[in-house]
Amino acid sequence: MRGEPSCPKCGGRVRAPGLFADSWQCDLHGTVHPLQAVVPPSVEGLGVVVHRAQVPVWMPWPLPVGWLFSGVANAGDDRSGGRATAVACSGPGPFGGPGELMLIAEELGVGLGARYAGIDGPDPGPTMCVDKPPHAKVLAAGRPTALWHVDGAPDDRVVFAGEARGLWLWAIVWPEETGLLMYDELVLTDLRDAGAEVDLLPCGALTPRLLA
Repeated sequence: MRGEPSCPKCGGRVRAPGLFADSWQCDLHGTVHPLQAVVPPSVEGLGVVVHRAQVPVWMPWPLPVGWLFSGVANAGDDRSGGRATAVACSGPGPFGGPGELMLIAEELGVGLGARYAGIDGPDPGPTMCVDKPPHAKVLAAGRPTALWHVDGAPDDRVVFAGEARGLWLWAIVWPEETGLLMYDELVLTDLRDAGAEVDLLPCGALTPRLLA
């Protein structure tokens, strides 16, 4: 389990602000918003991320039948707050077998979504198939939100991206056939706006995909 901040773009070690720089630094990517340590899924751990987030913390709500919350990650520090969040859920796929869904909200250039999507980053814009109608639509915080396929992802997953609340919204699904979930107009809630019902969130085991 990752126990110290790392680069959101490559997972490499980062240097904390100090005498020669007032921001977190990666040797490969320069100034970054550090990815904080990933902890096992719990309502309390999720609450910490929600409290410090400056971007949405998206989750399907209610969760699909049989699905569980399986982890959360965030990039940013105590000074800047969370500038990217990633929420993972897992459960039975539409065609049987296990499926996983990860939702990432992030500011321009953070690079966390591209890393989990397995594509060159930091942003999805150049690889989004926006010359075609949207491939999926979700309801994000009550607003219809269009998502397009993102090209170049590994064959074991399908990646969608769009814009919600003025920020990037990524939806990454494993395996590819579980992407059928995205065609059911999934309802996403920003957990910063959620009420006490989140205390009833069913938690599963931590997905290793957040540690990749």
